Amino acid sequence: MKRAAVGICLVGFALSGCVAAVVGGAAAGGYYVGKDNRSADRIAADAAITADVKARLIAEPGIRAFVINVDTYNGAVSLKGNVKTGAQRATAEKLARKVTGVKSVRNELAVKA
Repeated sequence: MKRAAVGICLVGFALSGCVAAVVGGAAAGGYYVGKDNRSADRIAADAAITADVKARLIAEPGIRAFVINVDTYNGAVSLKGNVKTGAQRATAEKLARKVTGVKSVRNELAVKA
């Protein structure tokens, strides 16, 4: 019986830490929204665009997507990092342009073998 009570207390303690972490994360997100001149909806849309571009880069054979930085601001996507060939640079830009909601793409990828 004592073991069950100790187990319940440990689970309760562990969960209380999780709740604080979630609340802290939400508070941090709210702070970010307050420091950005975009609406919360626009920030969410830009994050979705970034995630979609990144997913397409990851799925593309031959592109080292983890060394490409993708940022989106008001639908304008920026690609920064290094690729091995000009063809990879062009493919990355082409993939980004296909994503719904993308208004423009600034391709700053450097070709470095």
